[in-house]
Amino acid sequence: MALTGRRKLLNEVIFGTDTPAGRNFDVFLIWAIVVSVGLVLLASISTVAEHYGPLLIALEWVFTGLFTVEYIARIYCSVNRRRYIFSFYGVIDLLAILPSYLALLYTGATYLLVIRLLRVLRIFRILKLVRYLRDANILLRAFGLARRKIFVFYSSVLVMCVIFGALMFVVEGPEHGFTSIPTSVYWAIVTITTVGYGDISPQTPLGQSIAAMTMLIGYSIIAVPTGILTVELAGEMHRERIQLTCHNCSRSAHDPDAEYCKFCGHRLEDAGEVQEA
Repeated sequence: MALTGRRKLLNEVIFGTDTPAGRNFDVFLIWAIVVSVGLVLLASISTVAEHYGPLLIALEWVFTGLFTVEYIARIYCSVNRRRYIFSFYGVIDLLAILPSYLALLYTGATYLLVIRLLRVLRIFRILKLVRYLRDANILLRAFGLARRKIFVFYSSVLVMCVIFGALMFVVEGPEHGFTSIPTSVYWAIVTITTVGYGDISPQTPLGQSIAAMTMLIGYSIIAVPTGILTVELAGEMHRERIQLTCHNCSRSAHDPDAEYCKFCGHRLEDAGEVQEA
């Protein structure tokens, strides 16, 4: 259904990025988001909250009211209201204002307002940087292709952690901090990932030997997920280059954002389409 009158004008300002009014509105909105999140960060500092607490709360409700009116306006002027409400940005817009109202019932919920930072993703659309999202899609596809291998890898690591944790529980026991198998598994995970909090440590020679073995295994496998993802990412980037072919010399392997053939210098006909994808 085509929009008319005030809804059409409001739609051009709120959702449009090709008009000065729409662009200025989005830039103002991004600044408002950044400032409101900054207020939340300041409110979490006890000394600042002690001196400026009432002012920060008042300003937060000003921004909450602004974003609430904006969310209602977006629904009002949307071409397809249901589609907007359940879209990614629609859900984020709603989540950006809910914590303030939840804070009336649950103290501390207001700190969840940092989720508003996700709304800054609109800058990709505003500044015509959508082509960078295409690069992000390549990374996501690589993650998707590697998910089974990574799942098998982490499953194997979890099995090792359970085995080493149970072994340390038997060797060290509660007197040395290994009070249960889950606690011992926690120690094994911290050790294999080379984090090493130091809150639990083996005291017996046998326990220390097992810990040394666990650390060496952690160092030997820490790069495995990176290698899996790198292989899939390289494959996706290769496929992206093959898709862009020069119609003059019929050669491919061009960069996704290339405008001219690197072999013959002919303008790539698909360059504009690739950049806007």
